[in-house]
Amino acid sequence: MKKLLSILLVLGLVIASLLTGCGSSSKEGKLVVGATPAPHAEILEEAKKLLQEKGYELEIKVFTDYVTPNTALADGSLDANYFQHLPYLEDFIAENNLDLVSTGPVHYEPMGLYSNKIKSLDELKDGDQIAVPNDVTNEARALLLLQDNGILTLKDPNNLKATKADIAEYKVKVEIVELEAAQISRALPDVAAAIINGNYAIDAGLNPATDAIVAEEADSLAAQTYANIVAVRNGDENREEIKALYEVLTSDEIKSFINEKYQGAVVPSEN
Repeated sequence: MKKLLSILLVLGLVIASLLTGCGSSSKEGKLVVGATPAPHAEILEEAKKLLQEKGYELEIKVFTDYVTPNTALADGSLDANYFQHLPYLEDFIAENNLDLVSTGPVHYEPMGLYSNKIKSLDELKDGDQIAVPNDVTNEARALLLLQDNGILTLKDPNNLKATKADIAEYKVKVEIVELEAAQISRALPDVAAAIINGNYAIDAGLNPATDAIVAEEADSLAAQTYANIVAVRNGDENREEIKALYEVLTSDEIKSFINEKYQGAVVPSEN
């Protein structure tokens, strides 16, 4: 009987330990955060020492796509991720039935139109190809940039989910080529121009402030709509280590780092 009780006690402790570990990817005092390489992982590297001063160890897991960081967060492999804007997160949640939330904005990356073949939009001609991201929120953002610069008009000029099927008129009869966001910078030599997300532009050595033919304005509606956020599982935004992470990422020290390193390619959010 004593042996049986001992076995049951051990089993109980094992089960309790497993239950305690559910829903969190980290040991106490440690945060595991997923990010795309630039600027997000670079910013997190700078945040490491500030978090350490608050008593938390930061482990950064780098991803090169826009899908895996959210699925890894949902399944508990990560404590948080930092790579996306809120409209993308909301669409991803709806499509995949996930329970994720934003803790708030950190920075904004102006989306720009780049080219190896033309120097201004006036040089665009009928039949030229323009590559844009193929995910719903970023394609709409790219089309809005083209609309703002007189290349086309949308059926609904404020449609934040527009695709090329929603184009009403071309002022120049360009061909819109939809590609995965991560592939567009590599396709730049093959098209007349390409609209590239800020993080992938930075990876390719491009800066929207100096290299883009046109780019979103830092004080535009896009800057507010498409600010990059820290995402967590619903309820985890109240964890002390998550609060500490967000405080550090929105601190004056990190804002100064962003401004000095990226020179307008990344703009800290006003919190």
